[in-house]
This record gives sequence, structure tokens and C-alpha cells, in this order.
Amino acid sequence: MQTLVVPLIPAFPQLLNATATDASWVVTVTLLAGAVITPVAGRLGDLYGKRRILLASVAVLVAGSVISALTSSLALMVVGRGLQGCAMGVIPLGISIMRDELPPERVSGAVSLMSATLGVGGAIGLPLAAVVAENADWHVLFWGSAALGIACAALIFRYVGESPLRTPAPFDYAGAFGLVAGLTCLLLPIVKGGEWGWGSPATLGCAAAAVVVLLAWGWYQLRRRDPLVDLRVSARRPVLFTNLASILVGFSMYAMALSFPQLLQAPSATGYGLGQTMVEAGLSLAPNGLVMMALSPVSARITNRYGARTTLMTGSIVIAVGYVFAILLMDNVAELIAASVIIGAGVGIAYAAMPALIMGSVPVTETASANGLNSLMRSVGTSTSSAVMATLLAQLTITVGALTVPSLTGFRTTFAVAAVAALVGLGLTALVPRVPAKTAAPEPAAV
Repeated sequence: MQTLVVPLIPAFPQLLNATATDASWVVTVTLLAGAVITPVAGRLGDLYGKRRILLASVAVLVAGSVISALTSSLALMVVGRGLQGCAMGVIPLGISIMRDELPPERVSGAVSLMSATLGVGGAIGLPLAAVVAENADWHVLFWGSAALGIACAALIFRYVGESPLRTPAPFDYAGAFGLVAGLTCLLLPIVKGGEWGWGSPATLGCAAAAVVVLLAWGWYQLRRRDPLVDLRVSARRPVLFTNLASILVGFSMYAMALSFPQLLQAPSATGYGLGQTMVEAGLSLAPNGLVMMALSPVSARITNRYGARTTLMTGSIVIAVGYVFAILLMDNVAELIAASVIIGAGVGIAYAAMPALIMGSVPVTETASANGLNSLMRSVGTSTSSAVMATLLAQLTITVGALTVPSLTGFRTTFAVAAVAALVGLGLTALVPRVPAKTAAPEPAAV
């Protein structure tokens, strides 16, 4: 869902009869909806059943896909894309079901595999969407996503049992509303600040509102008996530093998604651009997602033998190495593919470790909501990366004929910033207390 419309971004103003600024909401609303729904969906799963909320999330995705497929109106398209973004809650719910249902020795392998699908979906979705967009009516993309959603719902209904673990407590509606309002005010200026102007009244007003609303929300959560997010648990050292490291890893991961396609498609007249088409660029980046999936058993073995803390540190180091490789070697497509594969390997290893660190530090009755909060931290990282990288590439440019494109210095600067972010994430992970690994756990080959 995140990469579904990326190939259509330049054409949306014409397709939807809207300005480029208004059309950008087709992408922005999915990001915002996905960020705010994950902690809410996780808590709903803890309270009312994870399978039930999982099916509801997929149903919302199908509804959003059908709305988008039937319209060429900007307003309805934004509604449909917002509903599609609400499906992001399936990630923490799915991970939590695995913890509840699987034998302990299989949990790390299963979680690693599901975490890897975050990268695989985006990596496969980009070239696939580009091929469909170039060869068929653009509405076909949304009919396809609706069909996939229905297939997923049928498989969940047939094969996924309801978790017996629930939290007997009422849902915190006021807390949910406050979190949604606070996160919207926080993420809007991050995502739209470059367009609005970083010193504009809209940007500063939203940022100030975010501080006020989130502080009030935190005060309310600490005084509620059954809060939406247990901030006392979230403040525990393992959970706190894992979530902070998640922001940095999300930041590093999204930097590649933003910069590599532009570098691959830059005109060869720039002296560094590789002149690839949209489809070729998407296919060049597809292997990094497949590497995430292939390395999920490796991540599980590292976790079983050395602990999830070591796994997350290893992933952060590999991400940094990948960006250093890109800074030094970016002269041809093969070198960029190699760099993206290294970064993808690091992201796959790191993403698989985060849920394990979280689940080892929270009560079993709060697994879904804690993983939802961790997913939110990754979303904050990707949103911040989007703003920072876009700003850097917009400031460091060159002019080639009638085109203004990011300069070679601009790309290398973004790679350096992403590498530093990964290393800061490494430092934060080092502050997580060391927990003895379960060395006796069998290899997760069955997964």
C-alpha cells in the first residue's frame, strides 16, 4: 500500500484534476493513517481479540481500495488511501498472534519472517505498480489491491485462530482520540514542512499543538487505570531505547527508498545519473526486499544464540556499511544494487530484532499495543527521513539543460546522514540491558 501509487505521483495532478500540492495528499494521508492506527489497532487487539481486529483491518483496506478504484475525485481518493493506510495495524497484530500461538522456539523465526515482509512488500510493489501503471488503466492498481485484501482475509479466516489471551478492560476512547490528534499535529509538519515552509504559521502552529496535546495526553494516560498506552511500561529501559533505536533505523531505511530511485533515474548528462526508466529503477531495487526475506532465518539464529540486542546492533552496523559503500561506489547500476542489498540486509536483521526486544520486556497481555507503539516509532523515523532527505536533495542541486536535479554532493550527503543515523541507533541499542540468549533453542528451519 505504501508503494502502490509511487509511479503515479507525477501524473496525479492531471488524473485527479488537482494541483500538485493537493494531489500529494494521496501519499501523505496513507502515511499519517498508518502511523496513527498502529498503536490503536494493537490495543484493540489486546482487548477484543487480535484475529477479529486483523480481519477488520483487512476489511478496511478492501473498502479503501474499492473507493479508490471507483473514483477520479481527489477527495474520495484521499479517503480511500487513508483507509488503505489503516491496514498497517496488521503488523503488530500478526506478530502478537505469533507470540500467543507458536511454541517459544519458533517465535523468533516467525517474527523475523513477518518483519521482513515490510521490506519485501515495498520492494516488489514498486516495479509491479510501475508495470501496471504503464500498461493499463491506473484504477487497475486499486482493483488489484482489493483482490489481494480479499484473498488475505480468506486465508486469515481459514488458517489463523483467535488468540486466547485478552486484557479484560474497557477501551480508552479519550486516549485514542488524544493520540490521534497529537500524532496528526506532530507528523503533519514533518511531512508537509518543506512544502508549507519550515517557519510558516501552519508548520509552527501544528508543532506547538503537538507538544501541548501529547503532553496533556501523557498526563491523562498516567492517571488512567486502563490506559491506551501504558507509559510506565514504555518507559522501561529496554522498551524506551528499543523504540528510540527504531526511529533511527526507520530513518535510515527510508533514506534509501527516497534517494536511490532518483539517482537511478537521473539523466546521464549529469555525469553521475544512470538514466534508467521508472520500471528499470524499481526492478533494480527489488533485490533488497528479497534479501530481507532471505536473511530472516539468519536474524532468528543470531537472536536465539546471542540475544535480540546483538541482532539489532548487527543490523545497524550493516546499514551503515551499506551507505558507506554507496558513498564510495555509485558509478553504475550494479554498484547501487549491491549497496541497496547491503542496506536491505541490515534493515531485515534490525527489524526482526525489535519485536523480540519489545516482547521480552512487556506483559503478555500488552504485546499487541507495545508492538503497535514500536511500529509507530518506525513510522516517525520514516516520516522524519522523508522531510530531511527531501530538504537536502532540494537544496543541493545542479541544472542540466532545463532540468534542476539533485547534485552528486546532495546524494552523498543524504547517504552520510543515513549512515550516521544508523550508528546513533547502534549507540541507543547498546544502552538496552543485556539479556541472556536462549542458546538451547533449536534452529528455526521449520519456519
